[in-house]
Amino acid sequence: QVQVEESGGGLVQPGTSLTLSCAVSGVAFTMYGVGWFRQAQGKEREFVAAISPNGDLIDYENSVKGRFTISRDNAKSTVYLQMNGLKPEDTAVYYCAAMHGFSTSARPYDYWGQGTQLTVSS
Repeated sequence: QVQVEESGGGLVQPGTSLTLSCAVSGVAFTMYGVGWFRQAQGKEREFVAAISPNGDLIDYENSVKGRFTISRDNAKSTVYLQMNGLKPEDTAVYYCAAMHGFSTSARPYDYWGQGTQLTVSS
């Protein structure tokens, strides 16, 4: 009964900030890497950011580098995605996923959340 649950999405204006949360339960959280992916309407799912089990490896998709920050709090079994300087093109359903290891590809991830909608519009 592994559970991955995203929260924090919503409707925001361009240039503002928002933080998404991903709570993971049912696994040894400290052994699992976590990734964020997003899928815009009519588009394929794409990588956003990922963090390794111990936090020593972090990667971002090019368009979010310098704007988004991924972090993890092992005491809370939660990963965060701090998003600054949001743009309309960031609009998508954001998915959190967990795997035993680290990857910037979606395929190796075993457990996925249901997604949370982010809409950036004026």
